[in-house]
Parts: sequence; structure tokens; C-alpha cells
Amino acid sequence: MSRPQAVTLDAMGTLVSIAPPAPRLQQSLARRLGRDVDLARCESAMRAEMRHYRAHCMTARDASSLAALRLECASLLADALAIGVSGADVLPSLTDSIAFLAYEDARPALDRLTAAGVKLAVVANWDVSLPDVLARLGLAEPFEVIVTAAAIGAAKPEARPFQAALERLGSDAARTVHVGDDPVTDIAGARAAGLSAVLLDRSGRAPGSIASLAELDARLELAA
Repeated sequence: MSRPQAVTLDAMGTLVSIAPPAPRLQQSLARRLGRDVDLARCESAMRAEMRHYRAHCMTARDASSLAALRLECASLLADALAIGVSGADVLPSLTDSIAFLAYEDARPALDRLTAAGVKLAVVANWDVSLPDVLARLGLAEPFEVIVTAAAIGAAKPEARPFQAALERLGSDAARTVHVGDDPVTDIAGARAAGLSAVLLDRSGRAPGSIASLAELDARLELAA
């Protein structure tokens, strides 16, 4: 693979992970509402909430629509928990349950790419809160561009999110590489938009993938 002009990266599973939400939800429900809910029910309810969020995150285009989606998700969570409380009651506990974490290899890899003169963008199927999430985790500064599905009105594997990043970076698709953990939304989507793509499989099992962002320098021929 030739040296790229720009690199775009996925967020969840690539730069960012999430702490197990069900134990955090269970603890918050006990602390805030005095409700003792078994962990299995919390896990099932959180799975339902996260499915709903993924299906509707593109609707959260601004602060007001994001707040509406969060309340909608909290109402679904309250119904799934079936403990006789409203979505508004559960919303603080839902917020408590979501804790994003930066992968340890993320910031060092971004710093190496920046030092090599590579332009960076995030292209993610996320709501408009992503810039704030990355900033809290110390990951926002290296990126010239952060593209979310909600802001663009289209989600990967569609071409529009990738095209938006290219336009804002001023980079050619042929000289841009996308890095992500999903074979369909990231790899197939990027290639269909004309970008090269690198699959990040942190399990190390997928053929041709990298298992860590620490391996990206060598894959992109940036290593000294």
C-alpha cells in the first residue's frame, strides 16, 4: 500500500470502546431510584435500547433532536425494565450507564500519523455528540474533520459520509485510506467510495487485518 495523503477512521470499535453498560445501569437504578433490578434484566433492556439507538442515531442532528432521541431511548429502556418508572425517571440512569473509553493504541497512532504529515478525519455512524465524546477522551485534537452520519444524513456503507470527509480534507479518494472494524460499513463502504481500506480486527483472527492501531504505520508504509 502506497503512502497515503489522508487517513479516515471509524469511531466505535476503532478509536473508542464502551464499558459494559448493564452493571452501571444496575448500580445507578439502585442509587437514584432505589430499585433493585437483576443484572440479566438490565442486560436485556440495554440490548434493546442500544438496538433502538443504532437504528435511529441519524435523527440526532442537533442538540434538541439528540435530547429527544435520548428521552425516546430512555422510555424504551423503562418499558423493557418493567419496574413502573417513566422514561424521564430512567434517563439519568441511562446516561450513567454509558461510559466511552479510548483504546490505548488510539492516541499514539494518531500522533504518529500527524507527525508523518497525514491528514486525519473520523467517519462514523454516530449522532452529533461524537465531537464532544472524542474531546472528553483526548482524541479530538488530531482530527481536521469529524463526519457523523447524523450530520450528513447518510450512514456508512453509503458513499456520502466518505465523500464529505474527502471534500473537507481536500484529499483524493485514491490517496486516502479508511480504517475501521466493520467489514461491511467500513471496508466495503470505503472501497465502494474509491478509498483504500484497512480492517482492524482486535481479535487478530481476520485474514489480512491488523490487530492494533500500533500496526498501522507498517501497513501504510509510514514506519521508518
